[in-house]
Amino acid sequence: MLRNLVFSLLPLCAPALLAAERVDSVIPPQQLEQLVVTGTRTPKTLAQTPVLTQLITRQAIEKTDATNLQSLLQQVMPGVEFSFAMNQQTHMNLSGFGGQNILILVDGERLAGETMDDVDFTRLMTDNIDHIEIVKGAASALYGSNANGGVINIITRKAVHKYLATLSAHTEKHGIQRYSVQLENSGSKWGNTLTVNRTAADNYDLKNGDNPRARVISTVFGDKTWHFDDHLLYSPVSNLELKARAGYFFRQTTRSYLTPERYRDFTGGLQAVYKPDARNTLEAAWTFDQYDKSELLRQQHLDVRSYSNVQNAARLVYTHHWGDNDFTLGADYLYDYLLNQKLNGTHHQQSVDAYAQLDYRINPRWELVPALRYDYFSQGAVSRLTPKLSVQHTPLKNLHVRFGYGMGFRAPSLKERYYNFDMVGIWLIEGNPDLKPEVSHNFNLSTEYLYHGYNFTANIYYNRVRNKITSGNPYYASADDQMPRLPYINVSRYSVWGIDLQAMARYSWGLTARVNYAYVNEGNYRVDGELVARPYLPARKNSVTVHADYDHQFSTAYGMCVTLDARWLQGITNQEFKDYYDVSKGTQSVYYPAYTIVKLGVQNRIGKRVKLNVSLDNLFNYRPRYYYLNSIITDGINLQLTAQIKLGK
Repeated sequence: MLRNLVFSLLPLCAPALLAAERVDSVIPPQQLEQLVVTGTRTPKTLAQTPVLTQLITRQAIEKTDATNLQSLLQQVMPGVEFSFAMNQQTHMNLSGFGGQNILILVDGERLAGETMDDVDFTRLMTDNIDHIEIVKGAASALYGSNANGGVINIITRKAVHKYLATLSAHTEKHGIQRYSVQLENSGSKWGNTLTVNRTAADNYDLKNGDNPRARVISTVFGDKTWHFDDHLLYSPVSNLELKARAGYFFRQTTRSYLTPERYRDFTGGLQAVYKPDARNTLEAAWTFDQYDKSELLRQQHLDVRSYSNVQNAARLVYTHHWGDNDFTLGADYLYDYLLNQKLNGTHHQQSVDAYAQLDYRINPRWELVPALRYDYFSQGAVSRLTPKLSVQHTPLKNLHVRFGYGMGFRAPSLKERYYNFDMVGIWLIEGNPDLKPEVSHNFNLSTEYLYHGYNFTANIYYNRVRNKITSGNPYYASADDQMPRLPYINVSRYSVWGIDLQAMARYSWGLTARVNYAYVNEGNYRVDGELVARPYLPARKNSVTVHADYDHQFSTAYGMCVTLDARWLQGITNQEFKDYYDVSKGTQSVYYPAYTIVKLGVQNRIGKRVKLNVSLDNLFNYRPRYYYLNSIITDGINLQLTAQIKLGK
């Protein structure tokens, strides 16, 4: 199927291959001039940043018509896959690292709350996203713990219109609906953006084949959500910028009518950026984030909270600019509070850090960026010094060679230290207060060649991790144990390496084409020579994403964009327990076949105010024979409709 898909795209890509000498037929990709901040914490254009950064623009997000971060990433990024945990919470695997090792930020700020090691992806809606910056590899020297596998930084939209209201509605099968209202107001000194989202999805059943080899999912549970997000920007004078934000998120999932599950998030923050002159910048910020879980007891009319994670963070950053160089000095303080019935009470942790970075351009061909950070965590008195070095060489005008080394670091979470949870009668998950912090060494080498509207990128990386934190093999502590215990442990040695390739072309006559390939080679988990079962599906070694779109404005009254997205993931075999309720039966091999998902969409622009999107997702009607926990959840072709209207000016 993938071969047929590639052949079908050749007629579209052929003009790109034949037009290399037709300089006037291509235009430079606009995103190369986009400012990005994640790799260095100082604004750099994408083409000039010394740290290889993947950018997902607002225009690309609108073409995918994705609802949240999960649906967006799995459509456009190779090497990323989402799977279910036993209670259908979502787990992410990005290039061999799970969600607990990928730091997800919103405007540079951390998120509270997690389930099965991942943030709640349903709270990360795409309507208010301006762009997303993705840096793979250890970034702990700039962002601290949990950034040892990479950083995904979501940058929200700013008000640019005097008054604008954007209304949108989306529908597809299984009762999936999405409604959004976004209000923009801006003046000479201020701007405000308010976004309100409402989503809904029904429960529905899946059909599995006979005699599955592992546990299968028979019912997918839908949910209903509300999301309110407000951002205010005020500049009383030209060199001072004040920002305030507040948000509320609510999700309800009904697995049982009598006890539906509820998830809430309250967030707020203040930030001040002061530039006394052209050479100095001072930033101060405070953020608050509280993520709660509860159950609604309908008969008793009670909403019983069982989980609350509260984070208060303060940050101070000073940057000195001279010429093309920057020196950054920063410090953070984080108070992390966790209430969880599965932890036998409440726990808290304080952490402080300080970091410094020099972005030094030696000459037009060489740029050097060293960084150093010190972290201290009160639980266990854990401290760590993490260095990072990035080098960019530009031997030719359009050729960039980047090398990076970064030490990654992840302190054990409060859950991993103190968990004590009966996992639906399968096993008793127990924390380990003696866990050691993870330490990783990441090396990456990339080349990027730009020729007018063409972009070719190759990246190879290697990660070596010591004391990786994961769940160990189940065991019985004594003959009196009614169920096995599943402890958190340190895996002494673990490694993952891979290759990312991208070829992209964009033409003035409306065609954009992109092909991405990812290869991931993930090592095994071993403790004292014994193989430890993986808690999740390993990364699939080979994956490909293909994107092509043709955009044309026929007149002032009508324009159209036809988009084709495809992703292919290689099959993989995983060792899983024969019976989760009786682990003494041992493990068996479970095969997850390769699959291809293709999405075809047409965006119709009527005037400057109306957009109508029609998409066919899973165009070739792929359905897994068995919906194992780590299988893709799709039950065939899906018609998606979206309407958007803009009012104001």
